[in-house]
Amino acid sequence: MSSPRAPDGGALLWDAGWYRFARRLDSPNFGSRPAGARIDLVVVHSISLPPGVYGGDEVQRLFTNTLNWDAHPYFKGIEGMQVSAHFYIRRDGALWQFVSCDDRAWHAGPSSWRGRGNCNDDSVGIELEGLEGEPFEPQQYEALASVCAAAAQHYPIQHVAGHEHIAPGRKNDPGAGFDWPRLRRNLGWPAGWFPQGSC
Repeated sequence: MSSPRAPDGGALLWDAGWYRFARRLDSPNFGSRPAGARIDLVVVHSISLPPGVYGGDEVQRLFTNTLNWDAHPYFKGIEGMQVSAHFYIRRDGALWQFVSCDDRAWHAGPSSWRGRGNCNDDSVGIELEGLEGEPFEPQQYEALASVCAAAAQHYPIQHVAGHEHIAPGRKNDPGAGFDWPRLRRNLGWPAGWFPQGSC
């Protein structure tokens, strides 16, 4: 799939949908985007495995189908899940990428935003290491703003939402601890690109 490229050289940051400043770890959990998909949405998530535990490699293992389901009681409740996101940002701001942004990652599930359903089809999914409702680190906001800005140079991004906004009642992340005004200030994007009332 060809993607719009900004005249300011945004394409130099990308190679077939892979961001040059992210650590690459390929996930098998992805598919092709539907024909004509307009990649114009960023979805912000939060994740930690087990919940509230940081610093391990469990999220990477989940996204690559190598998590040991017997390693923690919580894992038995998600055993067999096949999910992924395009990006994962650690507490220290380290950025990982699992799926090319030209492809469809499995991060949103049943969802709807800006009058369209199936948000996986036309979104970039970014997971923050954290617990929904809890604060995130300054380094994470910096990395998130950087990858959002880079994505907008390469794709027609015009919307940013949390998982809680695209799947209300089913998902609550990133939650009340996420500072939407801070992200908007870092990006300098219009308020209308963000969930109503968040900024």
